Amino acid sequence: MRKMFAIIGLAATVWGVVPTVPRAEPTRLRISWVVVPADLTPVMLAPRVARHEGTSYVLEHTHFAGGPLSVTAFASGDIDITGFGYSTIASAIDGAGIDDLRVIADVTQDGAEGWYTNGFMVRKDGPIRTVEDLKGHAVAINAKGGLIDIPLRIMLRKHGIDDARDATILEVALPNLKATLLEGKVELVGTLLPFAMDPQLRANARVLFTAYDAVGRQQVGTLVARAGFIAKNRAALVDFLEDYIRAVRWYIDPANRREAVQILADFTKQPAALFESWVFTHSDQYHNPDALPDPALLQANIDSLRTLGYLKGAIDMKQHIDQSLVREAAARIAP
Repeated sequence: MRKMFAIIGLAATVWGVVPTVPRAEPTRLRISWVVVPADLTPVMLAPRVARHEGTSYVLEHTHFAGGPLSVTAFASGDIDITGFGYSTIASAIDGAGIDDLRVIADVTQDGAEGWYTNGFMVRKDGPIRTVEDLKGHAVAINAKGGLIDIPLRIMLRKHGIDDARDATILEVALPNLKATLLEGKVELVGTLLPFAMDPQLRANARVLFTAYDAVGRQQVGTLVARAGFIAKNRAALVDFLEDYIRAVRWYIDPANRREAVQILADFTKQPAALFESWVFTHSDQYHNPDALPDPALLQANIDSLRTLGYLKGAIDMKQHIDQSLVREAAARIAP
């Protein structure tokens, strides 16, 4: 038998044929996103710091107008990784029955001390001066059940306004919220970055209250995957998270800010001036440099939903957070 393999090897050498070992195809990671730069996955490859994309994994991106709108695709297995805030995590587990949901990484936190919090804006020349003035009026958010909708409803309730009977809450695509407000079709809009920094909006509207005023600090963005997918594709996911952490650290590094702003401008097809005054500064939401989600914050956020009657039962987030992948990924990178 040894002689046979020696003869085959000699023949391969003589004829110039070198036996090859088939390479495994990169794992396809289908990932969804809502808005850049809160979501950095659509632009994480642009700084050219990723080391594993194209080798161990490849990304396929899908856009949704709001996190809650991706729940169905996540439940059906059409998306492998998606960006959920705490309210969508709760509705996915409690409402859609996705009990094997696992939070694997941080995306953004709203209202962290010294950092940005989402605002709810009214026209400067409009009739609304207090939250109580919203009674009987129409207001707009990007997606019901999302991270603008929940603080809005909580704030209305705090001020004696029934969010089901005393106000009309409309769903409007994020790019259209400004026009909806300034044209007088609604009296308040909940805004997200970068749309909240639109110069025309800020010139003609003011913040009536913030998400922090309504609910305090929030884990508004996380990356989630399902336990079965994690078990089957753990190595590729750790490689992906290593690249994601490298990208997050690159974007939040002041030394890269000029190039980072241009990347965002190119991707969103918006002028760089829209980002220059705030992005990746303390006027932006907080990105954890190790992409570590905050378990205690997530639990507190979700507990508040139950208190308000948005959940049927308690959710123990210890069963739904898996930090092992992102910790392994971060350990590979020098601080």
